[in-house]
Amino acid sequence: MRCKIGFMICIFFFSFNTVAFLEVLPEINISKPALGMTLDNIMDRVEERYSQAGFSAVFTQVSTLKVLEITDTASGTILVKRPGMMRWEYKEPEKQTIISDGDMLWMYRPEDNQVIIGKAPDFFKDGKGAGFLSNMKILKKKFSITLENNNIKDVYIIKLLPHEDVFDLSYIYLNISKKTFNIEQIISYNSYGDETKIILHNIEFQKSIDNSMFHFVIPKGVDILEFGEP
Repeated sequence: MRCKIGFMICIFFFSFNTVAFLEVLPEINISKPALGMTLDNIMDRVEERYSQAGFSAVFTQVSTLKVLEITDTASGTILVKRPGMMRWEYKEPEKQTIISDGDMLWMYRPEDNQVIIGKAPDFFKDGKGAGFLSNMKILKKKFSITLENNNIKDVYIIKLLPHEDVFDLSYIYLNISKKTFNIEQIISYNSYGDETKIILHNIEFQKSIDNSMFHFVIPKGVDILEFGEP
């Protein structure tokens, strides 16, 4: 069966074993926490940190609908390769996934026997879906950036305000480690005040990542839906 659906802003779930495709770099500290770091200094260090081939991490996602006072929690792993390749794998509460090779996007929902396909640039446009993790240069191009708090012991707090109106995205906070310049939390808000928090754990930068991790072969017999079309 082949269907069409409207544009969707969401992250789904799945699980794969990626260890054999990765060559992990040893964890290093770019510098000790520095006093008097300017915003430009911080952003330069972040770009330097993420200029490597890519990284993997374990994540927890906490989504809160403010008006309804509903909070959902999910968890899984993320694999990123520069530029533009991402693989979000959710293990809880359901096994589903998003895979992007920078051009195409696949969202596989095995419990529904369903694959949603579309163009990655539409889905991750202007940093939505944490798309900037696969290309840190997007931050300076697409957002006004301010240093919100430099006095917390372990992290810098950066606020990102989109240059242009972005559907379902008002602003983003990044918590950046003062020790490693890793992005440890991404907290985004929409116009209703709903919050989505992504907490990244066990971040490991990679020397190389196989491109096959960012391509999806659609299983026979699944329903195929399209998004991003009228």
